[in-house]
Amino acid sequence: MSMRRLLFLAPAQAVSTVFTPLREAGFELGMAENMKGASLFLEKSDPGVIFARPTMPGFKVEELLAFGADKAEFPPVIVITDKGDAREAERLMSLGARDYWLEPLDMERIAAVAREPRAPVPVPALSTLGGHKPSYDKGPKIVGHAPAIRRVLKLARQVAGSKATVLISGESGTGKEMFARYLHAMSKRASGPFIAVNCAALPEHLLESELFGHEKGAFTGAIARKLGKFELADGGTLLLDEISEMDLALQAKLLRVLQEGEVDRVGGTETIKVDVRVLATTNRDLEDWVKQGKFRQDLYFRLNVIPLRLPSLKERGDDVLELARFFMNMYIREYSLPPVELSPAAVEWLRSYAFPGNVRELQNLMERAVLLANGQPIQPAHFLLEDEEWPLFDEDEQEDRESASPVPANSAAPGTGTNALAGPVIPLHEMERLMIIKGLEATSGNRTQAAELLGISVRTLRNKLNEYRTLGHPID
Repeated sequence: MSMRRLLFLAPAQAVSTVFTPLREAGFELGMAENMKGASLFLEKSDPGVIFARPTMPGFKVEELLAFGADKAEFPPVIVITDKGDAREAERLMSLGARDYWLEPLDMERIAAVAREPRAPVPVPALSTLGGHKPSYDKGPKIVGHAPAIRRVLKLARQVAGSKATVLISGESGTGKEMFARYLHAMSKRASGPFIAVNCAALPEHLLESELFGHEKGAFTGAIARKLGKFELADGGTLLLDEISEMDLALQAKLLRVLQEGEVDRVGGTETIKVDVRVLATTNRDLEDWVKQGKFRQDLYFRLNVIPLRLPSLKERGDDVLELARFFMNMYIREYSLPPVELSPAAVEWLRSYAFPGNVRELQNLMERAVLLANGQPIQPAHFLLEDEEWPLFDEDEQEDRESASPVPANSAAPGTGTNALAGPVIPLHEMERLMIIKGLEATSGNRTQAAELLGISVRTLRNKLNEYRTLGHPID
C-alpha cells in the first residue's frame, strides 16, 4: 500500500483546510461519501491510511471496519469527528479503528501518520477507567553520528525510563516530535499510548476541552461527555507541542494537573486521577518569554526538569549527507523507483546549503530529488528550490516544440544562458483546467465536493465543464 495515498470518507468541508497543503506536499488524495464510493476507490487504489467520519448519510464507519476485517491486508482506519464522544471512541477502537481524532484536522499530524508505514493492527478496547493501553507507534529511527546529536541521544536514553517532564527545544524542523516519540518508545510506558496535542492549533476554550475533557452540556455544542487527552494518555505519554503558544490562564490549570496528577473536566464536579508522563516542545526561548510575562515561570520550571535542546542541521556536519541518503533510499523504496546516487555536485551543494528548515526541509528536498532524477544521479538542479527554473515539458516534447518554432535571434543556445533550465510558462486557463481535473479526480467525479475543494460554486464548475466540451476538451 502507498503511504502517500490517502482516502477521506468525509464531507468536503471537513477536509478543505488540509486538502491543498497535502496535495502540495505530494500526497494523492481520494474522497468518498459512502461505502460504495470507498469500495470503488479501494478497488483501483491502495491507500496507506483511511480517514472516516463515524456517520454520514447512508454510511456508518462500522461498515468500513467490518469490510476491512475480512481482508488479509487493509489500511488503518482513523475516525475523524467534530463531536467527540468517549464511548463512541472506545467502541470504534474495539472494532478495529486505529485512532479517534477530533477535528479540525492537522496537516502535519496526518503527514506524520502517513509517512510512517505500519501494518494495520487489531486494537483492543480503550479503557476509560485507566490502566495501560496498547502502543500503536514504533520507536522512530534517529539518524546521525555528529557529536551534537550523539549528546542529545545519550541524555534522552538516560532519562527515558523516568517520569520526569522533558522540555524539548530547537528550531522548527529539527525533529522535536520524533525525539518525543523516541523517549516514549525507550520508556517503561512504551506499551501505553503516545498522544500529541498542538497547543498552537486551537483557541484557549477548545484547547482546555481537548486537554481536560468536558461534561455533557458544559457549553454550547457539548452534546456528550468527552474524555480529554490527559485521560486518554493515562498510563502513557502526552506531548504538548508548541507549549509556548498556550494562553496564560490555561497555563495555570496545566500547572495544577502536573503538580497534583489529576484533572477536572470542563463543567464537571469530579476530579479524575491520571498517570501521565508529560513532554513539551518549543521553538522559542522560553526563558525570554518568562521575562516578557508571556509564560509562567513556575510552569517553565516544572516543564524544564530535563532540558533537551536539539541541534540545527547546520550544527551536525556530515550528518546532512547521512540523512540525505537515508531519505533518498526511503523514497526509492516507497515509490518503487530504480536506485539513484548523489552526484559529487549534489554532495557539495548539500554540504554548503544552510537548510533554514532543518531536517524537515532536507527530507522534502530528497523526496523531490528522487522523483525528478528518474534513476539518474541526483544533481543540484533536482533539488529545485526555484520552480520557474525547471522545464515544463519532457525533453522529447521540448525538442519537437523547438523544431516547430523559430528561435528568436537574441535567445541563447540551449544550456548556455544564465537560466539553462528555463521553459515556457503554462497558460493560466490551462492551469485552471488542470486544477479542475484534479479536483474531480480527488472526489471521484462528485461535482459538489470538487466545487467545495476548488473554492467555487457548483454552477461555476458546471459552466467551466460546458466550456471545455465546446472547445473539444471534455472532462468526464
